[in-house]
Amino acid sequence: MTRPSFFAALLLVTSGSVCRADWPQWRGPERDGKAVGESMRVNWSEEPPELLWTAEGLGDGYASVAIVGGVAYTMGDFDGEQRVVAVDLASRSVLWATALPVQGADHGYPGSRCTPTVVGDRMYVVGSVGSVACLTTDGEVVWSKSFAREYGSEPQRWGYAESPLVDGDAVLCTPGSSSALIVKLDRETGRELWRTPFPAKTGPKGKDQAGYSSMIIASPGGVRQYLQNTGRGVVGVRTEDGKLLWGSNESANRTAVIPTPLVDGDVVVASSSYKNGTVAVRLSPSGDDAVRAEQVYFLDGKTTFENHHGQMILHEGYIYAGHAQNNGFPMCIEFATGRIAWGGRKNKLRNPAGTKGSAAVTFADGHVIWRYQSGDVVVTPATPDGYKIAGRFTPAVVDGKPSWAHPVVLDGKLYLRENGVLMCYDVSDS
Repeated sequence: MTRPSFFAALLLVTSGSVCRADWPQWRGPERDGKAVGESMRVNWSEEPPELLWTAEGLGDGYASVAIVGGVAYTMGDFDGEQRVVAVDLASRSVLWATALPVQGADHGYPGSRCTPTVVGDRMYVVGSVGSVACLTTDGEVVWSKSFAREYGSEPQRWGYAESPLVDGDAVLCTPGSSSALIVKLDRETGRELWRTPFPAKTGPKGKDQAGYSSMIIASPGGVRQYLQNTGRGVVGVRTEDGKLLWGSNESANRTAVIPTPLVDGDVVVASSSYKNGTVAVRLSPSGDDAVRAEQVYFLDGKTTFENHHGQMILHEGYIYAGHAQNNGFPMCIEFATGRIAWGGRKNKLRNPAGTKGSAAVTFADGHVIWRYQSGDVVVTPATPDGYKIAGRFTPAVVDGKPSWAHPVVLDGKLYLRENGVLMCYDVSDS
């Protein structure tokens, strides 16, 4: 069984402004891409979702949205300046747009990447040129740190794409430098609590950099740890002091390591594209609050499974995700064994007709929503019994740039960001 996340418990206990009907961070309350408790109509081909409204002024970028208390928070680029943006959902108007204190040079695919993490009256963001910042929900900057100045980080080819993780009174980010692979900061002041140096020996794959992933909290092997997919592969870092517990180089490549890891019990699964693949690692106790890591399986990306940047959904023991670089070939894989239930290039399941590119995935009401780079949205049942399209539609706004922002389902509504525009669709079943 999947263990409940500490972050979800934190939201319920310590943050009065965050309720069940909120999506406060990257991939939702549990950081797993699942809209728990939502009821959704899926016969989209016969009865397409109704467009309720659009909101403009989000700036350029691919960041998804966090939604708390009727306000959507995201990030965007405006005339060379990256800003955090708040949109009132009732009036569909921009409440404020605050420039990050740290700006910098361009990178590949200009635009924002980070989904803000909102806790109480604070939010935490990572700027794509390399910074971490805390703002109030009114848009005031509380503190910020430059990855280059504070930690000696080098620019990343595609920019920094992490959505920071809040754990109690701390916020975590991944500068990816030799002295600071991961950093834990006091979330009120920005004071450094500890840092984890980049491991000296990590294996032949990948590069010594942060990668483009966002970390999660779990306790595989009985030790509470932060799990992150870095430029050299997936690692586990002890939460209390930043000690590196283990690492697997198999999930790395030399271009871009992107997907957030998955965890179920004592097994961690990490993937990356560019002809690399997917690794499963089982952790077990090893005395003195340490763990032993044992590889369970590796799926070669050239022939079996690699996830580019659409992410993966774990539901009832199976992974649902798009396979292949710049593609979203639908696949269902048994988490524990790596057995292919259906899909993939080898099994002749390619992108649905008319869609193109990677597929960003979100789960709701027993179904997987696949938002393709071409903008098209497809919904399928989350079952290992077979692949079947329940419905699909093309959103009202498709501007020709990659539709990479991840879908959000909240309170019977589907939110889709298309660059500077946020669309809200009715997908309720009533």
